[in-house]
Amino acid sequence: MPALFLSHGAPPLVDDPAWVAQLRDLAAGLPRPRAILVASAHWESAPLMLGATETVPLVYDFGGFAPRYYQVQYRAPGAPGLADRVAALMPDSETTARTNRGLDHGAYVPLTVMYPEADIPVLQMSLPTLEPDKLLDLGARLAPLRDEGVLIIGSGFTTHGLPFLRDWRPDAAAPGWSREFDAWAAEALARGAVDELADFRSRAPGMPYAHPTIEHFAPMFLTLGASGDPEAAPSQPIDGFWMGLAKRSFQTA
Repeated sequence: MPALFLSHGAPPLVDDPAWVAQLRDLAAGLPRPRAILVASAHWESAPLMLGATETVPLVYDFGGFAPRYYQVQYRAPGAPGLADRVAALMPDSETTARTNRGLDHGAYVPLTVMYPEADIPVLQMSLPTLEPDKLLDLGARLAPLRDEGVLIIGSGFTTHGLPFLRDWRPDAAAPGWSREFDAWAAEALARGAVDELADFRSRAPGMPYAHPTIEHFAPMFLTLGASGDPEAAPSQPIDGFWMGLAKRSFQTA
């Protein structure tokens, strides 16, 4: 299986025809996963936490949206065997913990588009750190799961400067800081410049506006680590902007 970094967006992204079409096309080109392991920007917890493995509820971790977004269901099967495998791949010096936490919107929103039948087992794991080097190492530990048919997804957003948006329309023009950061990230990914990407806080144009906090860019490094070769240029099947934010997503070989 490949590994993915997805710009997941807020729940209303499912109403954006362009994003839905792009994500459906991406999913259609993938082998069918045996299971899905997802790490979202919306769950930071150390030590590494593994979510619900029996019934998998949803976490409506957002506010201010229309009532229908709080009625979405995604009754995917749990993945207890995958949870065991993730725990086994961790070094003895690092503990993992189990919880009944469900899928937050960074996990389930894209899955409702990619696999709407909710018939593939899903496990969400926490981000135990936001440091790129440590997430690259964690992704590398998880990489063997790809040979077992597991789709690994890091879910964030290529730019996420919500405090600096002034136009909240879905088709709003992207602010300069969002366009500049996105172009820089696209070019760095195409060159496999992992060291530059990891140093985005000081190297990237548009900072700190593009990421006043870094949790939405961090999942990218989990995906790159799981690729097996972080310096190999991934394909970038989704680009463009939504509400001025860069929805660039990529797929490793």
